[in-house]
Amino acid sequence: MIKVVKFGGSSLASATQFAKVGNIIQADSERRYVVPSAPGKRNSKDTKVTDMLYACYALAEEEQDFEKELKKIGERYDAIINGLNLKLSLKNEFDKIRENFKNKAGKEYAASRGEYLNGIIMANYLGYEFVDAAEVIFFHEDGTFNSEKTDKVLSKRLAKIERAVVPGFYGAQDDGTVRTFSRGGSDITGSIVAKAVHATVYENWTDVSGCLIADPRIISNPEPIKVITYRELRELAYMGASVLHEDAIFPVRKAGIPINIRNTNAPEDEGTWIVETTCHQSEYTITGIAGKKGFVAVNIDKDMMNAEVGFGRKVLTAFEENGINFEHMPSGIDTMTVIVHQPEFEGKEQSVVSSIHRLAKPDSVELESNIALIAVVGRGMRATRGTSGRIFSALAHANVNVKMIDQGSSELNIIIGVSDADFEKAIKAIYDIFVTTQL
Repeated sequence: MIKVVKFGGSSLASATQFAKVGNIIQADSERRYVVPSAPGKRNSKDTKVTDMLYACYALAEEEQDFEKELKKIGERYDAIINGLNLKLSLKNEFDKIRENFKNKAGKEYAASRGEYLNGIIMANYLGYEFVDAAEVIFFHEDGTFNSEKTDKVLSKRLAKIERAVVPGFYGAQDDGTVRTFSRGGSDITGSIVAKAVHATVYENWTDVSGCLIADPRIISNPEPIKVITYRELRELAYMGASVLHEDAIFPVRKAGIPINIRNTNAPEDEGTWIVETTCHQSEYTITGIAGKKGFVAVNIDKDMMNAEVGFGRKVLTAFEENGINFEHMPSGIDTMTVIVHQPEFEGKEQSVVSSIHRLAKPDSVELESNIALIAVVGRGMRATRGTSGRIFSALAHANVNVKMIDQGSSELNIIIGVSDADFEKAIKAIYDIFVTTQL
């Protein structure tokens, strides 16, 4: 068995946390490949190393003195090295970073150094081989991930190495230019490494004991999710659940590798298992609730719309012409609503409305702003009658007006639109009816 383990920034923020991570890895000989993030915050007033690097490079880009800031970053790493009693110096590495900052190596290079340096420390601490992600993870020139080349090169490289540390978050183009995934991208690196080595499981260690049914900032002590499918997690991640970077699902899903979300500070907790499919029955009808604020509903009315071939295409062309993605598109006989992100839409609203009139010739177009979307997700909903009824009953009891409902044919999720002001109240009402009343 082979386990790939990824540790987040909070798990590696200090020497104390590093020691916890070392104990976790050494407790299981199957944990052979390690993917570290950059050091995160040691406390609420602290700064993540990645943010320190961005700030430092911004000074370099403006040709201002950045030595003080670079020194502070060095001190963060020295504190970890000294706290672990390692005989390791990063002086040469910082000399290279200083030179590359002066030569304007780019923001992505700057941001990547957090994981790179932490990877060197981790490899030294564990006695594992260090593999620079820039040599094995590849990007196209347009910044998109080159999965085919990466899998080929990475598989070949790691096949010769029994135990290795591969820093997360970054890779490189063919010409050696460092590129990064979006923030939180170390999750993606872990998934890529797991696929390349045909891992039995991909363990993603963070500061929470797995996924929770709802956002703990809204629900006090929400129940944990024991098992969730890739599809369910994808739905929740898209709507704002943030335990795992949503793009990290694809490489392991393709290979059928399960993900286990674990807590570095509570390694005895089993955490959440993310799997392709399962016969494991969820304790509740729903698996999770997630949502986002800040949407606009573009309501289009036209008599006999349903009899007009191509009407939907004409409407969506208006959004495409203005470079706007749509989120949902519920419709009736004479009405059609397109839900879009408000910040993306606001600057182009009149252009879009004008295009809709020109292309689709509707009777009227109305805009409704400040809408929140809430996704109620669960494989158990397929086999349970009255799920929608229970949701609407709970919302009505909480005096929440439902502005939109959209259910996919898979019956895996129900999307509900409410006003931004009712967002938290709606999530509490749905959680209460499906979870609290079942406890």
